[in-house]
Amino acid sequence: MASAPRVPQPEVIEHKRYFFDKLGLTERLLERCLGEALSAGGEFADLYFEAVTSTSLGMDEGIVKTASQGISVGCGVRVLYGERTGFAYTDDLSPDRLLKAARTAALIASGPQTERVQGFTETRTPQLYPVAGSSNDATIAAKLKLIERADKAARAADPRITQVRVSLNDELRRILIAASDGTFAADTQPLARFNVLVIATDGTNTARGTSGGGGRVALDFFEGSKSPEHFASEATRTALLQLGAVPAPAGDMEVVLGPGWPGVLLHEAVGHGLEADFNRKKTSAFAGLIGQQVASSKVTVVDNGTIAGRRGSLNVDDEGNPTQETVLIENGILRTYLSDKLSSRLMGMPNTGSGRRESYQAIPMPRMTNTYMLNGDDDPADILKSVKRGLYAVNFGGGSVDITNGKFVFTASEAYLIEDGVVTAPVKGATLVGNGPEALKYVSMVGNDLALDEGIGTCGKAGQSVPVGVGMPTIKLDKMTVGGTGR
Repeated sequence: MASAPRVPQPEVIEHKRYFFDKLGLTERLLERCLGEALSAGGEFADLYFEAVTSTSLGMDEGIVKTASQGISVGCGVRVLYGERTGFAYTDDLSPDRLLKAARTAALIASGPQTERVQGFTETRTPQLYPVAGSSNDATIAAKLKLIERADKAARAADPRITQVRVSLNDELRRILIAASDGTFAADTQPLARFNVLVIATDGTNTARGTSGGGGRVALDFFEGSKSPEHFASEATRTALLQLGAVPAPAGDMEVVLGPGWPGVLLHEAVGHGLEADFNRKKTSAFAGLIGQQVASSKVTVVDNGTIAGRRGSLNVDDEGNPTQETVLIENGILRTYLSDKLSSRLMGMPNTGSGRRESYQAIPMPRMTNTYMLNGDDDPADILKSVKRGLYAVNFGGGSVDITNGKFVFTASEAYLIEDGVVTAPVKGATLVGNGPEALKYVSMVGNDLALDEGIGTCGKAGQSVPVGVGMPTIKLDKMTVGGTGR
């Protein structure tokens, strides 16, 4: 019985047209490359084509000091045999160079078994972000006006603001994935990020403040509530706040984390440890703990790549699989890990659509998208009132985590003392020190004010950086170690 003819989805045709019509690719060429990739033996092979156009603008001291536009085109070829990966890439999409890259990857991952290439089946992609009218389509002049507005607003805010830096970075990424298992997917992904940094000086006292936002959005995103003036106001507010801050106390105490960006602590302290490759290699503190209690029963953590317009969202991951909402921790119980095709096959677990890569020059690995804690039932005001003496951390700067044991250190860029249930003086120099799996067991209250970050997150792993989102409601931890120089 003859199989039914394939009917390509309209959006797949639209996304792949750039590669077929403008860059000269054909399905026959893709099949030849995959065949060559499996020619030395292999269980799986895929091709990842990428074309990126980007713009970067930067203003410092009221002068535009950086302005650049770039175009990047290339293809990465991956071959898998067991746990062995062969990988090669090329920035020349001519048939000869593509076939050479495929042969190179094949030889690296050579094995005794050869798989045949299956016929392609197009992946239907949702439409989570705008393509027509993306920020990348806007003129340089329009983008310059935005950073000039932020610079002007920050300088006018207070005479103590002595330095202002503003930047706007955006890109339009087109991808096409074809694999030997029949995967065939394409997508066009916009991304924009606006940043403001200010320095405030009062005598010999100096402080800095930052703010920013964005996502997979069009340029008119920055004309609404997230305007250049909004980000300038937030940056100046936090800088001026730090000028009058007192040294943070030190020791074990109750800690309240505010909604939104403080979810970065969740991302680092827990999220990375729940990526499947670390658990497959037994290097994560969460290895072998599926089905066990790893957090307070009030804690539910999800990773969700399907939220429209968010920085970490994707119609499809970088292996051609639709992204999804994955419940990682449910009422304190570890339910699953974030997986890609390799980990899914080797661990015998479902693929969560979490295969991500920085560019065509890198291999995919399990990565987070938008990771956040779900709402609880507590009123945020009641959470603060319940604290006798503690720290209220509203915003975070840098941080680090050791995946093998879950230990983390984070710097709070905006934090306050809580005394007898009242938020009092702002503090400076506060760090939070703890262990991810242990810290979540001390969560005693979870607010009903879930918020996601402004759209500035970038996650690093194994030398690769990808855009992500984080979030959480207000939460209370009954015990956490705070580092500081105060009393």
